[in-house]
Amino acid sequence: MAKKLLIVESPAKVKTIRGFLGEGFIVAASLGHIRDLPERELSIDLSSFRPHYTVLPGKSEIVKRLKGLVKGAEALYLATDPDREGEAIAWHLVEVLKPRCPVYRVTFNTITEAAVKAALLSPRRIDAALVNAQQARRIVDRLVGYELSPLLWGRFEGEGLSAGRVQTVGLRLVVEREQEIEAFTSEAYWTLDADVEAREGT
Repeated sequence: MAKKLLIVESPAKVKTIRGFLGEGFIVAASLGHIRDLPERELSIDLSSFRPHYTVLPGKSEIVKRLKGLVKGAEALYLATDPDREGEAIAWHLVEVLKPRCPVYRVTFNTITEAAVKAALLSPRRIDAALVNAQQARRIVDRLVGYELSPLLWGRFEGEGLSAGRVQTVGLRLVVEREQEIEAFTSEAYWTLDADVEAREGT
């Protein structure tokens, strides 16, 4: 008998949610993102800004297992985290797993029986706006950081240095402010205080 498949991000949630839903559901975990831009390539078509994703290292077995589960599923419920990253993970799961069964997006903020069951009663589609927002953030990070981060590594010691969309803008603000300070020309000025009194008729 076909069962419904529900995918969450964290394996810690699987056993609890399985207890809520009973025999009609299979609950599995993606362990966060299953694919991303390859680490050592730009992986973005600069003419269209289309990203090229690949399955993350170490995630092949998870993908293989999820593909096997979704193949016999009656329906697929994507219960990844209720934020922009979670929405993108749900989209990536659909892109990679290519399910032939109906797909539903569900979200809940607490792991309680009431919250999980209420979410399953109010499924929706994957929010394309949230997915696109996450992709835009990821693409800008890559476009900015891919060229600038190696420059940092060559000039500064220390691990974990990177240049991304936030650091780069922050650095520009600091540089522009420093340039304003250096270009400032001091000038002498005086403050005059005067007590005046108006005469009647003037």
